[in-house]
Amino acid sequence: MSAPVDPAPDYDVVVVGAGFAGLYALYALRAEGLSVVGFESGSDVGGTWFWNRYPGARCDTESLDYSYSFDKDLQQDWTWSERYATQPEILRYLNHVADRFALRPLIRFHTEVTSAVYDEDSATWTVGTSTADTVRARYVVMAAGVLSSLKELDFPGLERFRGTRLHTARWPHEGVDLSGQRVAVIGTGSSGVQLVPRLAPQTAHLHVLQRTANFSVPARNRPVLPEEAAREKAGYDERRAEIRVSRAGMKEIPAEGSALDHDAAERTRIFEWRWAYGGGPTFLRTFTDLALDEQANATAADFVRAKIRETVADPETADSLSPKGFPIGTKRLCVDTDYYATFNRPDVTLVDLRKTPLVEFTENGIRTTAGEIELDAVVFATGFDALTGAITRIDVRGRGGETVAEHWADGPRTMLGVAVAGFPNLFTVTGPGSPSVLGNVVASIEQHVEWIVDCLRHAREVGAVSVEATREAEEDWSRQAAEAAAQTLMARNASWYTGANIPGKARQLLPYAGGVGRFREICDDVAARGYPGFHFTVPTPTGHQA
Repeated sequence: MSAPVDPAPDYDVVVVGAGFAGLYALYALRAEGLSVVGFESGSDVGGTWFWNRYPGARCDTESLDYSYSFDKDLQQDWTWSERYATQPEILRYLNHVADRFALRPLIRFHTEVTSAVYDEDSATWTVGTSTADTVRARYVVMAAGVLSSLKELDFPGLERFRGTRLHTARWPHEGVDLSGQRVAVIGTGSSGVQLVPRLAPQTAHLHVLQRTANFSVPARNRPVLPEEAAREKAGYDERRAEIRVSRAGMKEIPAEGSALDHDAAERTRIFEWRWAYGGGPTFLRTFTDLALDEQANATAADFVRAKIRETVADPETADSLSPKGFPIGTKRLCVDTDYYATFNRPDVTLVDLRKTPLVEFTENGIRTTAGEIELDAVVFATGFDALTGAITRIDVRGRGGETVAEHWADGPRTMLGVAVAGFPNLFTVTGPGSPSVLGNVVASIEQHVEWIVDCLRHAREVGAVSVEATREAEEDWSRQAAEAAAQTLMARNASWYTGANIPGKARQLLPYAGGVGRFREICDDVAARGYPGFHFTVPTPTGHQA
């Protein structure tokens, strides 16, 4: 028998993070009548949009969808200025939400969570922080973000470089003046692709160091006209209902059937329309089978490569910029404004590290096999330890002292992407095994938080002091997620979606590939059936856990 359950922890719930996920978790848990405290390592709210302030940073999901739906007055009162909002506008929105709903007093800023240890006797978590504050709580909700843990920089000789070092995800809040300087950008994923066109006009010369060419499509960004905003606000309920059941959690342009059902001319016409007017990540949903069938996918990849050759004047540069060796969409599709055209500037040089690998940093720049590039500043756009890093970097210990990092050594396993077997009362928002980055993450955040709150309400109704996913349920969900992944092309490619960018990280498709709508159906069904796959511990009349 275990000791009596402690009836009075400091808080009901600790929430880690104060971005989209953390703010909504604090709001929803407080509304449920629970006592909550949030911890945030930054000096203010915003999460991803607090840290990523590099020039050109903007969302690649339409603003109307990349926003909260939980409060209808908020939807009506806030008006987005652009189709794809910039970082400053998104950060203003999150600050507005924090103020409107009085969330700041719940958050301890400048405070990083360093540990969380579960005590089986009291069914509570002891949470340690960088400020030496320690609190005990019944539940912990990890809402630190899927793209918040930076990939370690491991370039040889980096410590010798005497110039300025910058990282897109830790951009100085006061900004940086790089005018007249020789600058290199390392990394051509989403951040690099957004940054390069904005940085090029500022610098004396910009060197773009590309390790892997990535597919990028034009955003077709534009202002949101007043009449458009009014129309969308009038139909917001219908729009939200649609995205909740959609595959990607966003407003969809209907797909045109299979790519292989059209002849080449008709297929090209349809692609051209999407390229010119659709814009953004919807390009991957031009046809129903681009993510599923290699032959269909090749038609889209060939189309984009042709667009690169049309845009980039120098044939050798165009060839280096053309992705090869993987299907389009199996690495995150980038969304840009004038990225490829930037390489037509005489003051921009593409350095293809596949052809001339980086050897080392020097005091004055970077040496490749082709020689030394003298630089005043280097910007790293080198990515993240996605989906798992924000959790495994914390010393989280569950039953028997097992850490989450140990539990996930052979690849992350979760129940519905929200709970981990052996870690009672711990919940993750958009963790591995959930749709997270494969769609509109804000839609998934709201769904996760609402499901967690409903689960805690059920625990209170049955008198439970702990909620824990069973190992059988965790294994079953991991199997279902693997089956969904196997139906797509993504699981076959090395990318941060599969953990391939982090040395030693187990390879698997980290997000659930079955779609936002299907995932919601599954989660709703689990709740409706009384949470099979979860064990609720109820104390006995003597005060012991049963």
